Amino acid sequence: MNNSALLSLLCLVALLHQSLAASPQFNVIQFGAKPDGRTDSTSAFLAAWKQACSSTRGVTLYVPKGRFLTRSMLFKGPCRNSAIFIRIDGTLVAPSDIWAIGNNPNWIEFQYVNGVTISGGVLDGKGAPLWSCKLAGRKCPTGATNVLVSGVTSLNSQMFHVVINFCQNVKLQGVRISAPGNSPNTDGIHIQMSTGVTVVNTKVATGDDCVSIGPGAANLRIENFACGPGHGISIGSLGKNVNEPGVQNVTVKSTTFTGTTNGLRIKSWGKPSNGFARNILFQHATMNNVQNPIFIDQRYCPDRNCPDTVKKIKKILSVTTLFRSSVKQHFL
Repeated sequence: MNNSALLSLLCLVALLHQSLAASPQFNVIQFGAKPDGRTDSTSAFLAAWKQACSSTRGVTLYVPKGRFLTRSMLFKGPCRNSAIFIRIDGTLVAPSDIWAIGNNPNWIEFQYVNGVTISGGVLDGKGAPLWSCKLAGRKCPTGATNVLVSGVTSLNSQMFHVVINFCQNVKLQGVRISAPGNSPNTDGIHIQMSTGVTVVNTKVATGDDCVSIGPGAANLRIENFACGPGHGISIGSLGKNVNEPGVQNVTVKSTTFTGTTNGLRIKSWGKPSNGFARNILFQHATMNNVQNPIFIDQRYCPDRNCPDTVKKIKKILSVTTLFRSSVKQHFL
């Protein structure tokens, strides 16, 4: 899976969410940010972050209403406090120029921070130029602990919207993700090498997987989740490499799929590997106009040069599906 993301959580952090009513507030406009959608506000955002990170007490970094153009931003710790609340009432806008971000695979990235809450706002990734570049076949640019992301809207990411990689105890709630159904590689949420991830009360409409779950994901819960358009919720692909961590203890509950290619999918390569999917529960799924409501594929191969399939490879274990009577389609 490509590691590019609109919002990447690639660091070790510990969330200690405290009341910040009386905490200092750093408004990005005070640091020179312009809410006109045209002026580069990257330096202002990073300057506000520097002040927030250096504070010895809990702080709020505030983004007011308006559209703020920024290039790639790395919010880096460790910080002197463990209660940074980022409140976004406006919209962060990525550059329309697909080369403006350069070789950086992420637009907004947090590293080595301890205790971050991100609330509200819209992230507009301006992905259409990159999608056109890819469709035309041209050359195109290509671990956190205890993190809460709440009420954020991600719009038109150039590639993956949210990537959770090498993380522990991450919660996404009330998140809205949107991209056209024909936008390539715009996975909504990608989770791998992480434990204790929760996704609740979230809606994803995109051109690829609404949620993709890769090797090393464990103790994952998805609940009250709406998907469509998109490719559904997908575990895998698994078993591409001989030595690979498995996926285990996944609960997907109270989901609705509308106009998607797949609903609930598990896919693994048909070749020797110690990768696996274990203790997977799909419960209370409603599917409307879904091409493949449940799709378990142990001979996955997206390319023409596929490996010789190997029989009796035990990769997918303990999968349970429980459905309400209101389900529109259910095929196994």
